[in-house]
Amino acid sequence: MSVNPRAQDVLRRIRSIPEGRVTTYGDLSPGAPRFAGSVLASCDDPDVPWQRVVRADGSLAKGDRQRRLLEREGVPMRGRRVDMRAAWWAPEP
Repeated sequence: MSVNPRAQDVLRRIRSIPEGRVTTYGDLSPGAPRFAGSVLASCDDPDVPWQRVVRADGSLAKGDRQRRLLEREGVPMRGRRVDMRAAWWAPEP
């Protein structure tokens, strides 16, 4: 699969998210969070830690599966959402 430079940048940012931390779709693609979502949706690379990307309010796009993976990494939760104050990480530009 050929990936355009903009998508490659999103994937690079996702790979840079440390274990136990999360970032948002909007942080990965400022002004175009749906683009980041489409990149993830079309990615089948097992080395991309997709579970570390959450919605801005800390909710999980992939539900219980994503939650289990995040909890294994030690990501703090508040109810059904990630505790963004404790777990949010800003990807490098």
